[in-house]
Amino acid sequence: MERVMWIFGAFAAAVAVVYGVWGEWSEPVGLVGLTLGALLGFMIAGYLSITRRKLEGVPPEDDPLGEISDIAGDYGFFSPHSWWPLWLAASCAVMFLGLAIGWWLVALGAFFVIPALVGWVFEYWKGPHAL
Repeated sequence: MERVMWIFGAFAAAVAVVYGVWGEWSEPVGLVGLTLGALLGFMIAGYLSITRRKLEGVPPEDDPLGEISDIAGDYGFFSPHSWWPLWLAASCAVMFLGLAIGWWLVALGAFFVIPALVGWVFEYWKGPHAL
């Protein structure tokens, strides 16, 4: 995946240059979009490169001779009982619906988004489930 993102970033950068030269640098919207696409590809490729360097050796899922039991174990911490993502998603849905209906609904959704986001971020900060 890392290689694909490097290729995508290079392709988008090359197309941005060709687009700019062909349009005599007069049309900025396409140029900005292609440049942002190139930066996005390079950003993801860079992140994947840094993450790959932190891992030692070949991961078990990439080993062609690997067994299923090689990848047994913990994969991280997952919250099995959190209701905050539901409230955050509902609040965001109200906000985005407000873009179509009216700005008052965006304000109402933002009023609920902020406590839902804070609650989700600080869910394990204090209380019985603190980490």
